[in-house]
Amino acid sequence: MTVDLHGLALSAPSDAAGAAFNETLRRYLAYEIESTQPLFDALAAEPDFAMGQCLKGYLLLLGFKQALVPVAAKAAAQAQRLSAQASPRERLHAEALSAWVGGKIERALALWDQIQREHPTDLLAFRLAHFNLFWMGRPQAMLASVRQVRPHWHEGLAGWGTMLACEAFALEECGHYEQAERLGRAAVALDPADIWGTHAIAHVLEMQGRHAEGIDWLEGLRNHWARGSNLVHHLWWHRSLMHLAQGDTATPMALYDTRFRKLDSPLTQAQPDLYIDVQNAVSALYRLEHLGVQTGDRWRELADHAASRIGDCLSPFTLPHFMLALLADGREQSAREMLSAMREFGASEDDIAPQVAEIALPLCEAMVQVHTGHAQSAIDQLRPILPRLAELGGSHAQQEVLQLFCYRAAREAGSAPDMDAARTISGRNFVGGWASRAIYATH
Repeated sequence: MTVDLHGLALSAPSDAAGAAFNETLRRYLAYEIESTQPLFDALAAEPDFAMGQCLKGYLLLLGFKQALVPVAAKAAAQAQRLSAQASPRERLHAEALSAWVGGKIERALALWDQIQREHPTDLLAFRLAHFNLFWMGRPQAMLASVRQVRPHWHEGLAGWGTMLACEAFALEECGHYEQAERLGRAAVALDPADIWGTHAIAHVLEMQGRHAEGIDWLEGLRNHWARGSNLVHHLWWHRSLMHLAQGDTATPMALYDTRFRKLDSPLTQAQPDLYIDVQNAVSALYRLEHLGVQTGDRWRELADHAASRIGDCLSPFTLPHFMLALLADGREQSAREMLSAMREFGASEDDIAPQVAEIALPLCEAMVQVHTGHAQSAIDQLRPILPRLAELGGSHAQQEVLQLFCYRAAREAGSAPDMDAARTISGRNFVGGWASRAIYATH
């Protein structure tokens, strides 16, 4: 019988297919490049593999890209067709994939929760829940999900470092920095190439204002990232924020071109519009321009990607980044088309439609209003949604760019109370993040 990395049964058609599944799962958990290759090659030769089709569909949907949904839907249909010969656990995965493909992420989360209750060492259900709860702005649920299964894990299990890193990041997002740092450092001690653990500690150090330590932390581990996926770009983006916090704008600009938005790198060329990379780039340029740095024509390629993704609303948090890029490049017509597409999606039955309609849409409308010289109208639009911005997902550090936009809108409108309100999101006071810096008083 073929089993996964934790000994759970796999309905693999051969030992080779099972091995390819496990290697792809290992690479996914480690944020390695070419993570899909072993599985996709195996499925090309042996497509009748229910759990393999599930993993294929899941990996495609992780990119939050509408163009990949039809391919994921085919994998879901295959998984459902084959699920009669699969185990009950695998049938739940097939149902969860079908739900996610169909825009029913709440149903998928419920199914992953059921899988974790019945099979608490299911690596895939655990990691997918962690990922999606984060992007739905639910850090407390993310932490609860980790703690539900943690007692069933131990150091002898594959992915133990992943468990520690996920708990560390969830703790950090819930403001438990001391615990988060301890677990994140433990994960990296087990494996210095643990990118998610490295990432968790970067967040802790950023939020506590320990920027010099953060730069040293990332510098000391960078040689372990050679096999890393695009999340490595995000680590370099974190480093750029730490330099900004020290008043250094030259280094972040250099890191933009040579590290996290290096346009000729294989990672960037393979996925030039990947949501996390677009978020990194837009938020970096917006911060730098706020500080008076000339960014040249760098907005143009980001605006090109934003324009090509109009109507793609699968990542609510990415939408305001797309809008900032369009407006920075002077594409008012594309911006209006984007708003129209968001309204249409917001009226759909997709589970994330409320995030788009109730938060992302008015935020993007406010961005257009500020761009066209109607800052007071923008502020009127922003006041009701300011406490809800965290529901778009993203970390404290990532949310800061939205906070900065709201601050700048209030300043342009001449509203001191709104400027004060915009220094925090959802009432959260960042200890060492953007909100505590003198930048608000000086720029």
